[in-house]
Amino acid sequence: QVQLVESGGGEVQPGGSLRLSCAASGLNFRNYDMDWFRQAPGKDREFIAAITSSGGSTNYAGSVKGRFTISRDNAKNTLYLQMNSLKPEDTGIYFCAVERHLKGWNREFPYWGQGTQVTVST
Repeated sequence: QVQLVESGGGEVQPGGSLRLSCAASGLNFRNYDMDWFRQAPGKDREFIAAITSSGGSTNYAGSVKGRFTISRDNAKNTLYLQMNSLKPEDTGIYFCAVERHLKGWNREFPYWGQGTQVTVST
């Protein structure tokens, strides 16, 4: 079965950094585009970043562009999110997800990790 396990979350002060990891198993990791999402308490899940299967192209939400970097190591079946210059509004549960491409521009996310908590506060 497909499993995604996030790690690396924690509590940091504003301006600090964290590096999240997402370890994938049960799929040919190198064949899939991957995404990071986050969800703050009482809020909808929010897209953060995406990366193509080869790692050759990335996309970021405007709120994190210039501060976060998505990357992957296909040899290790692992996705990463480097988060710098963290702000209190970055607080939330961070999830990794596998993309499944449908017809046209449509896509879905059939597999999700359990999430890892990131808290940015003084």
